[in-house]
Amino acid sequence: MFDENPKPIDRLPNAPGVGYKPQHFADITNDPGVVGWLEIHAENYMGDGGRPLAQLRHLAETFAMSAHGVGLSIGGETRLDPDHLKRLKHLNDWLKPASFSEHLAWSTHGAEFLNDLLPLPYTEATVTRVADHVDELQETIGRKVLLENPSSYLAFTESTMSETDFLREIARRTGCGLLLDVNNVFVSATNLDTDPIAYIDDFPLDHVGEIHLGGHDEDEDDHGAPLLIDSHGREVADPVWALYDYVIAKGGVRPTLIEWDNDVPDWPTLEAEAQRAQAILQKAVA
Repeated sequence: MFDENPKPIDRLPNAPGVGYKPQHFADITNDPGVVGWLEIHAENYMGDGGRPLAQLRHLAETFAMSAHGVGLSIGGETRLDPDHLKRLKHLNDWLKPASFSEHLAWSTHGAEFLNDLLPLPYTEATVTRVADHVDELQETIGRKVLLENPSSYLAFTESTMSETDFLREIARRTGCGLLLDVNNVFVSATNLDTDPIAYIDDFPLDHVGEIHLGGHDEDEDDHGAPLLIDSHGREVADPVWALYDYVIAKGGVRPTLIEWDNDVPDWPTLEAEAQRAQAILQKAVA
């Protein structure tokens, strides 16, 4: 019988984690390998009862959990959805995850919800709006939030600050932490023709509580230039691994998630990606 209120593990280990998928429940329970923690998409577990919640409660008795929000539209122009906030609070109250994160993005327009995470112009007005939303989220769920850097496909001419300065200012005003998605850094740098190493060098790594690694798809824009899509549907690309190695060497070990949300592979394939992250973490420790 599963514990209705699992005892929380209140800190993510500096080890690889994976995004939990129900088809891997038996494998994770029987032999997780190097995987030391699990992450869920919060919106998938904001209901009541059923097998998904029972399995999650069971896993939370053994693994540190990270809850990752994907639908709050924290960068949107309108107020945060009170009902969504209420359900996030309920999830956090019973699961008590070691980490909760959301995206620096928007996905709503009026009453419409867009199935995407869209970028923002980096201006003082946007800083104020996002900071207010982060404050409201943290006050509602009663915990520190990590804010994730986006993957970008365009830049705004109205921006008056860099993305790294924007994130630094949000962290300063709200006390939130940051989630560094290394694949997003590489995707954005390729699409916007910027230097990913320079981005990492300017990133406030001391605020990073979690790192994400995922796969991307390659395409071309209308002018034949490379266009990368943050798809989370394949293995992590070699240049992203190299960039991650640089991040860990520069900023030290951090809890590192393998994100694979589409075309989900079998457990040995996913665990092999976690092993590759573990090797880089162990090298940094040594």
